[in-house]
Amino acid sequence: MATSEAGKGRYDGPVLGTPGDFPDRPERRGRLVVHVVIAILCAVCAGGWGYVMWASKGDTEVIDQVIAFDVSRGDSVQITFEVFKPADRAALCRLRATDVDHVEVGSREVEIPAGEGHARLTERLETSAQATSAHVHYCHLV
Repeated sequence: MATSEAGKGRYDGPVLGTPGDFPDRPERRGRLVVHVVIAILCAVCAGGWGYVMWASKGDTEVIDQVIAFDVSRGDSVQITFEVFKPADRAALCRLRATDVDHVEVGSREVEIPAGEGHARLTERLETSAQATSAHVHYCHLV
């Protein structure tokens, strides 16, 4: 044990020792391979997750936007929304009304015919209870 003059009994070497202090320890080989395999697995998982998130958005050729909704009546909701789509294709949109707990209390599908690239619609949804919000659940080309 090496000691210094200033502090007797104090060890001056590395705290955990040197590789020569452990002759029975096997040499580490293949660390690069392990790191490359882990990196490839992470990249595959990240790419898969990205694809799932991209695919869950659905058909992005149809863009919908809620302009306004009126929930003042207890048995229905009025919603005004816009849809942007290719003019030569029809679209199907599902409107949805929810209550204060975000439970669906009404829904309806609306078809937007071909021939219009931009449509602004006002629809009324019948509800089973008082709604607090209304939105376009999805729109896709048919």
